[in-house]
Amino acid sequence: MAKINRFEDIEAWKKARELTKEIYKITSSGSFSKDYGLEDQIRRASVSVVSNIAEGFARKTDKEFARFLTQSHGSAAEIQSILYVALDQNYITQEQFGNSYSFAEKTSKMIMNFTLYLTKDLAK
Repeated sequence: MAKINRFEDIEAWKKARELTKEIYKITSSGSFSKDYGLEDQIRRASVSVVSNIAEGFARKTDKEFARFLTQSHGSAAEIQSILYVALDQNYITQEQFGNSYSFAEKTSKMIMNFTLYLTKDLAK
């Protein structure tokens, strides 16, 4: 793997940034935008996904980075859970749910694969 010099070069960060953009898009209109608590919660979770990747990278150790990636992974799961609430409240369509849930899942898998890569040598 090529050396990563900036967090902006991390593919999982790029995907998380796109996820955040998607979450802001689906929460900016309709009933979702009027449920300030739920809108705020899912937006904060999406920002947490992307921010924890950047912050972990800045810690400069694989162990610390992996810890922050795990936090990021957890926030992606939080997004998925909130999407169910939004669907149940008819704030989003089934199609929006499916697209956003799948996006969060792909992001989460990228984060966990990167975490496994970082920690494979730590377990020895």
